[in-house]
Amino acid sequence: MIWNDTRIREWGATGGLTPFEPNQVRMVDDKKIISYGCGSYGYDIRLEDEFQVFAVPLDRQGIIDPLNFDPQNLREHRGDVCIIPPNSFTLARSLEYFRMPRNVTGLAVGKSTYARCGIIVNITPLEAAWEGILTIEISNTTPLPCKIYAHMGIAQILFFEGDAPSVSYADRQGKYQGQRGITLAKV
Repeated sequence: MIWNDTRIREWGATGGLTPFEPNQVRMVDDKKIISYGCGSYGYDIRLEDEFQVFAVPLDRQGIIDPLNFDPQNLREHRGDVCIIPPNSFTLARSLEYFRMPRNVTGLAVGKSTYARCGIIVNITPLEAAWEGILTIEISNTTPLPCKIYAHMGIAQILFFEGDAPSVSYADRQGKYQGQRGITLAKV
């Protein structure tokens, strides 16, 4: 079963998601924004103002290896706006902290405002009993630099409830359990 707004609000109000916005926010201080908060069948999460932009120095050549990722390939950036270079990506993090119930898994989909500008968002599943801040991968598929905005919506999480698994993410001590910031690939 997919959770509706009533169920998401109940969960959010009891600390399952912090901070939690029970309504869809589309304007702040009379300015249009990329929306966030509770929708009919999902929750639109926001970006924090912390980014890791992929930027390999010109004097370095190499291969990106997920088994041995070199953090020197990333440049730290903090701010209300982040510029992603053409055909590149950045890592970011959610403003929200999740405490997933043992019988619920979350799946993320990108927001149409960004998708229609060639910006693709990837977030791995929020497994049953996982908790933490989401690390978000944002790709610029265009030949031009693009802007992404902190404190605005970036993706929608859909929550699917089922029978509780015999072994949850927390039970197997998953390597990303309890993450607090942008977390690079772990093996």
